[in-house]
Amino acid sequence: MAELDQVSAPFKVYQCLTCGFLYNEEVGAPDEGLPPGTRWTDIPEDWICPGCGTPKSDFDMVEVDPT
Repeated sequence: MAELDQVSAPFKVYQCLTCGFLYNEEVGAPDEGLPPGTRWTDIPEDWICPGCGTPKSDFDMVEVDPT
């Protein structure tokens, strides 16, 4: 059931606190091996920011206006 909730949940955007890189779940990061639709929770904990090398643990969710 939780997996179904994740599929229907809106996509979110996460921002690196160090360099400002944005990870958008809807877009993914294909150059980093993360296809569109990859949820933040599905990214390995040892993933690092492609912009500056900051670990995933130093990212924060950013609310964005969908319009």
